[in-house]
Amino acid sequence: MNILVSPQKNTYKLLFLRNGAIRGMGLVQVTRTPKGWRPKNFLYRRSGKKHAAQAPTKDLISALREGPVQLTTKDAGFEAFLADFQIPFSYMSLCRLCMLEDRVTSLSEEESVTYHGEKICFECALREIRREVGYLGIFGRKSMAYIEELLRIYRDVDRVLAAVQPDWLDTSATLFDRLDTEVVRETALLTSLSLPQPFVARSGVERLTPVQQKSVEAGLLAGKDQLVVAATASGKTFIGEMAGMKNFLEGRGRMLFLVPLVALANQKYQRFRERYGDLVKVTLHIGAARLNLSEMHSISERDIQAPLVVGTYEGIDHFLRTGNRMKNIGTVVIDEVQMLEDDERGHRLDGLIARLKYLFPRAQFLYLSATIGLPHTLAEKLHADLVTFENRPVPLERHLLFVGRQGKIKYIKKIVEEGYRTRSSKGYRGQSIVFTHSRARCHIIAEALGSRAAPYHAGLTAAERREVEDKFMKGNLAAVVTTAALGAGVDFPASQVIFDTLAMGIEWLTVQEFHQMAGRAGRPDYHDLGKVFILAEPGATYSRESKMTEEEVAINLLRGEMEEVAPAYGIEESSEELVAHAAVCGGDEEVLRTLDVAMVGSTEPVLPMLLEKRLVRKTGSHQIELSPMARVMAEHFMGVERLEMLQRMIRKSRDPVDILAELECAEREK
Repeated sequence: MNILVSPQKNTYKLLFLRNGAIRGMGLVQVTRTPKGWRPKNFLYRRSGKKHAAQAPTKDLISALREGPVQLTTKDAGFEAFLADFQIPFSYMSLCRLCMLEDRVTSLSEEESVTYHGEKICFECALREIRREVGYLGIFGRKSMAYIEELLRIYRDVDRVLAAVQPDWLDTSATLFDRLDTEVVRETALLTSLSLPQPFVARSGVERLTPVQQKSVEAGLLAGKDQLVVAATASGKTFIGEMAGMKNFLEGRGRMLFLVPLVALANQKYQRFRERYGDLVKVTLHIGAARLNLSEMHSISERDIQAPLVVGTYEGIDHFLRTGNRMKNIGTVVIDEVQMLEDDERGHRLDGLIARLKYLFPRAQFLYLSATIGLPHTLAEKLHADLVTFENRPVPLERHLLFVGRQGKIKYIKKIVEEGYRTRSSKGYRGQSIVFTHSRARCHIIAEALGSRAAPYHAGLTAAERREVEDKFMKGNLAAVVTTAALGAGVDFPASQVIFDTLAMGIEWLTVQEFHQMAGRAGRPDYHDLGKVFILAEPGATYSRESKMTEEEVAINLLRGEMEEVAPAYGIEESSEELVAHAAVCGGDEEVLRTLDVAMVGSTEPVLPMLLEKRLVRKTGSHQIELSPMARVMAEHFMGVERLEMLQRMIRKSRDPVDILAELECAEREK
């Protein structure tokens, strides 16, 4: 008979085994008497029976003498009792929680898990975690698999629970992974390159970064078209500056530098004007200029024929769609080219690139991005050489916390405050960008964080946004709280990125969007380390159609692979781009086909439909002419479906406010 003894709270549980099978279970207490340690209140239940019965303690002593006796842990009382009866014993590492349920599970050092200071088996540990996380909400299958993986890695229940239901901010427990930098070879001095001396003198750059070195070696200064993919703050913008300023100063044409957002255009414009303003005229051309002139720069600052023009995609595209022309463009830089994948704007950028290539076939085209899926494929589609540099300029820690909705702001506040108290070796405070899903939530979080935080979104005026940008750049703000829609936007030098949600409006972020936003943590000139914190709410969704919950989305984003840039455009997008092409090329059908083929995405054959609806007409064997309504489509970025919806609304109401309200509702229902 083999007897296993497990100390419980005020008693001892005994399992009686023969040939490895449990024959009976017992409970006993031991107490000190004048004659030594003695057993009392011995209860025994045979295997297969439901109830235990009082049994003579002498039967217990007889069984213990038959032995061997093994203790699951050291216990002075029971050991003294055995010694008084001269009963030998040894120790055996068993799971105490299994013994409570009449199971025997031996523990090895490699397989055991720590729980409240004791060792238990993996299955019991996983059961304890499932019981604890059950109070937090509904965990999906993928998130539970991640929690199980954490348990296998840490072998510590308390540490896993610290990540799942953190009582305090323990970054050692919440760390998902760390992306380190690598030592790179020495790069060239700017003065050693074939660049115009006036540009070199004003650039403020002494030596190339690694990605700049690779770009130069791949033929940047020889006029090669390139797709440059490298982490945020790795120096991609300066690649465009080198090519554009060299081409202009050496007589090969002016430079267009295009970005997706007005705020980002303003930042680039200020940067270029400060650096090169006394050498060349730098101007700004953004789409908002035709809507709100009071917030824009003077007419001279929007001169489209200047040597260096910074513009938004839509700003330049609108200029072309309305029949205007630019002259002598030698360099076109498309920043944030991953916007090709954007559901709403990707087709417009795609069409704009094709139109610019048609208008300026000899220009050097440079495409910049921090995040692109299958970049080799995109480079082929753009007919550009690929330049990649995978290393980050500073290491990046990524942290995952499972937090209920009510607790998120508390943790955001802790993360922001701790970051702001920390200074890097370069003397800069740690500042945070907090991403959330709505403008209203921006204000709620910013107000909770206090006076050193500010909301930042497209609903603010240009002056209000610039004020926030200036305060952040001067280190006077600990955090900006912004919408995910600005993830590819303003270049805030933040050490930390915090995700309050993983949604953009009611849609989950894509892997590419997430990497783009997370990559904004940590700048080489400011910080030693970047940090990303994801606060995922178990069971949360932002749309009834969503089949995934936020904590499952978090796992997917952290582990996900970016997909190939291969958009397929529907009737609406295809018809919009066709009329835009026609407005630029004059309706030549052969050119229209060339422009269509030049696009990265695939389009629908919409010309027959537009002819049938009399939006365009043939004026010759290979020529089409846009109707006045088709020109409205081109100039106002509409396809045929949106045009027809607008026409129906106009027939129902002549009130512009009503029409705008209906359009807004229609957009939200998409």
